[in-house]
Amino acid sequence: MMAKQTFTTGQVLTAAQMTSLQQTAMLGGDASAKVASYVLVAADAGTAISMSNGSATTITVNTGLFAAGDIVTIVNLGAGVCTITAGTATVATSGSLALAQNQGGVLRFTSASAAIFFQFATPASGDIEGVTAGTGLSGGGTSGTVSLSFDYSVGNQSVESAQTASYTLVIGDAGKLVTMSNASANNLTVPPNSSVAFPTGTRIDVLQKGAGQTTLVAGSGVTINSKASALKLSAQYAGATLIKYGTDTWFAVGDLTA
Repeated sequence: MMAKQTFTTGQVLTAAQMTSLQQTAMLGGDASAKVASYVLVAADAGTAISMSNGSATTITVNTGLFAAGDIVTIVNLGAGVCTITAGTATVATSGSLALAQNQGGVLRFTSASAAIFFQFATPASGDIEGVTAGTGLSGGGTSGTVSLSFDYSVGNQSVESAQTASYTLVIGDAGKLVTMSNASANNLTVPPNSSVAFPTGTRIDVLQKGAGQTTLVAGSGVTINSKASALKLSAQYAGATLIKYGTDTWFAVGDLTA
């Protein structure tokens, strides 16, 4: 293996030296195959280290071996995760220092005691590479932090949340049809925002499928506004819609009675 060279004026370079320079410029460098955890040495400057091990391994970086501008290319060919580990030197990265199989990057020294690891743009196993908005959703993206917004006027309106006893709404009921099927009187409770944080604008449909009358009940700190303060579904197969208007304020509209 050829270590980093120091050249003098007028020196004639050998074919091997020219090949090494070309490889280094292409982020290849002389190949240095490892099969066990390894501690970098000064001769590794400009080389390409490949790790091949079925178990976890480390490549340790210490001070006083490299100069600012030196690079070491590292590739993990083994099934075991290879972790670049700061020994006495510091190693920073915006990617990951734990390389899965077929991942790699370039370790570039900014001083004799510090380096930055630039990970090649190959997603780690299990990484999410893109988020696409579906029906009723907006937003998404392919990098960085992405967010999705749900339009509660579309999407899950026809999805049923079937209940057979008194019930307290959960976040998964947003945009759904909650059916109450019980022969006896029963309650449908709207929980406080501190318990279930439905987004403002959430709509939830309620249908009394059973003979038992369903009453809309406000949880602790919750206000449900309705015409004439009516909060009971009028009869079997009567329906109503709950609409979140504020943090703990809801409207109830539909076939309701006091």
